[in-house]
Amino acid sequence: MAQDFIHDAVRNAILKDGWTITDDPLKLVFEELRLFADLGAERTLAAMRGTEKIAVEIKSFRRRSSVDEFEDALGQYNVYRDVLTEIEPERQLFLAISKDIFSDFFQGKGIQFILRKQRISLLIVDVESEEILEWIKR
Repeated sequence: MAQDFIHDAVRNAILKDGWTITDDPLKLVFEELRLFADLGAERTLAAMRGTEKIAVEIKSFRRRSSVDEFEDALGQYNVYRDVLTEIEPERQLFLAISKDIFSDFFQGKGIQFILRKQRISLLIVDVESEEILEWIKR
């Protein structure tokens, strides 16, 4: 299982944001399915005295066709989200992408429509500084 090109930058950005990486990769087992999201992380919420958990699927969009990679990423994201609702409903799934892909590809009206319609949560990362720029929760 090969890591995505921006895996380490996303991992470091999540750590810098105060999260603890619990799984790299995060194994999702449901019935006969054995799936692997790129990262699992959690952080303690002092005010609520609880723990917030996330799963992160990382995509660099380095293929020739961003549309093809988008279609593949959505399919993978939806499968992971459906499995998570059964095995860990408290864990929120995010699709992590670079700020460049977000501004160059993800701003198209059609892409924005699909993201809203499919309720895709995004994690926008500055790969160079290894910092999270934005959490878009849907």
